[in-house]
Amino acid sequence: MVTLCAGVALGSCSDTVTDTGKELVRFVQTVLTSDALRDKLNEVLNPGTATAPLPAVQAPPTARQGAEPFAACPQFFASGQSPWVHSQPMQRPLCFDAFAVLHNGNTKTPVFVAQKLNRQSLAQAANQQRTDRFFADARLPQAERAELDDYRRSGFSRGHMAPAGDMPTANAMAQSFSLANMVPQSEQHNGGPWAKVEQDTRHYVRRAKGDVFVITGPVYVHSRQTIGDNRVWVPDYVFKLVYDVAANRAWAHWQANRDDTTAGKPISYQELVKRTGIEFLPGLGL
Repeated sequence: MVTLCAGVALGSCSDTVTDTGKELVRFVQTVLTSDALRDKLNEVLNPGTATAPLPAVQAPPTARQGAEPFAACPQFFASGQSPWVHSQPMQRPLCFDAFAVLHNGNTKTPVFVAQKLNRQSLAQAANQQRTDRFFADARLPQAERAELDDYRRSGFSRGHMAPAGDMPTANAMAQSFSLANMVPQSEQHNGGPWAKVEQDTRHYVRRAKGDVFVITGPVYVHSRQTIGDNRVWVPDYVFKLVYDVAANRAWAHWQANRDDTTAGKPISYQELVKRTGIEFLPGLGL
């Protein structure tokens, strides 16, 4: 039996339906065009789930439009090619000592953050002291960046995309606290399931035979929640793609940016490309 709540406005719950009715609801779900109705039915059919609806995205680009945007720091990308992303206004590449950011001046958050990790770099990172000195990135125009005040009393943490725990030098550690490397993240998610993803990734890299490329970023679906005067967008999801060069193997972690998120199984590289519309590892035939 399943409880069915009436109304697009998520009104009161009353009616119950049999398994046959449940199958009918599934059929209706496939033909509905209203996002609100479809989301409600997903909640009914999957009680207790804490996921937002998956994004509807464009097909990934089949080639790069224009020159390589990260020509100044190709070392953070497998085969030296950065992800193929549909061009949007106010996208700016930023190179740091230990990671690279494609920043979106509309959302005031990264599109993605790329790293190259290996056993040696993580051994160096283990000796670094966390600084926690967050700062607004002055390389970005003021109208395109987050400020410290945006996060204060927002209810969200400043969630690293390239984790401080991965930084191999004192300078890289300091740079990781740029707000260009942050998204507004649920505090419980950031300190719980997402922290475990970061720890598990480091554990994998320490056992890997060579370089491991990691790409992390936010995904926005229906929610347009923002924080602060600069309207920094709050993502619905965050993802972390892991690519092991020696094994020629890639997978991704995908989690909802919510307090009640629990850890789930990784998804395939192809599924991540489908959900985001970004070809993260061009030229590798994955």
